[in-house]
Order: sequence, then structure tokens, then C-alpha cells
Amino acid sequence: MSEHSLLTVEQAAQCLHDGKVIAYPTEAVFGLGCDPANEAAVRELLCLKGRPISAGLILIADQFERFDPYIGPLSEALRQRAWSNWPGPVTWLFPRAQGVPDWLAGQHETIALRLTAHPVCRALCAAFEGAIVSSSANPSLSEPARSAQQVTGYFGSSLAGIVAGALGAEEKPSEIRDLLSGAVIRGGK
Repeated sequence: MSEHSLLTVEQAAQCLHDGKVIAYPTEAVFGLGCDPANEAAVRELLCLKGRPISAGLILIADQFERFDPYIGPLSEALRQRAWSNWPGPVTWLFPRAQGVPDWLAGQHETIALRLTAHPVCRALCAAFEGAIVSSSANPSLSEPARSAQQVTGYFGSSLAGIVAGALGAEEKPSEIRDLLSGAVIRGGK
């Protein structure tokens, strides 16, 4: 891995603003990220992963308010259900707001959101001043990357860079739960 491919949080935030795809450490594995409002960047990320547009993507943020443009009408009880595990490594499927594009939410009536506790992810969202796409850094059907070297092995110079930092203590990618039912869709300990 070349030295210039390691990014500071500030450099990574600028890459996101510039419509580029980056990698960064998350709670358990490295993630690929981009600006969720930039269709070209989202499509590039999906292409790098070999992930179908219909699958939808996860967004992470450091503040709940950053999710406001993506969330449909929500009761206080449902909001509290999400907060019972946040910030932390649980992704909730929220009712999708009108206007959230299919290239972000896929063929779903929901949007996957995680209020992260990981310090690098939180700093990145704060520096970007918005939610960002978070998808495991691996081609579809490959193991998620657990090191910057593995990210480079998968994607070479196709990324704008990799944010320096350590993974969190989780062993598996975030659990995904449906907010309306509380049902676990993926993961669990």
C-alpha cells in the first residue's frame, strides 16, 4: 500500500465532497463510503463491490439529525426503539422518506441507518457534516476487509484512499433490525 493512500479524517471528508469513494475503519470491518446524495459516487461504490442497486445501502452518522432527510413519518415510540441501541453497532431499517432514491435504498420501503459510536466514523461524519454510505469493504461474496492492506488487495488504486485508524471491538458487521417489528434481519450475537 502506498503511503499517499492513507487519509486523515479531513482529507477523507474532502474526498467525499469531491464525489470519491473511500475506505475507513468501522466497528468490526473496513467500510466503503461515499456521499449518499451523489448518485455517481453511489453507483461507483456499487460497481466496485459488484453489488446490485436493488439491495440498498446503509448510511451512518454521528448525529441523528443527519438522518432527517431520509426518514419517513416516525412515532416517538419507534424513535425510542432505535435509541435503545444507539449509538452503537446496530443498523435499523427506518421507514423511507419520499424522495429517497432507489439507487440508495434499493427496492425497499425502508432505509438502513446506524448512529455509530466508532470514533473514526463519528469524526468522518462530523467533518463531512452529513450522513455517509457505509458498506463493507469487499467485493460481493468475499470476506469483509479487516485491514487496510486487505482493502488495497481488493480495490487497489480504485479508491481515493483509506482513512487511518483502528477497527472497533465487534467481531461481526453490524446487526440489522427492522424498526417497525423489532425483528433481527441480519446478525446478532
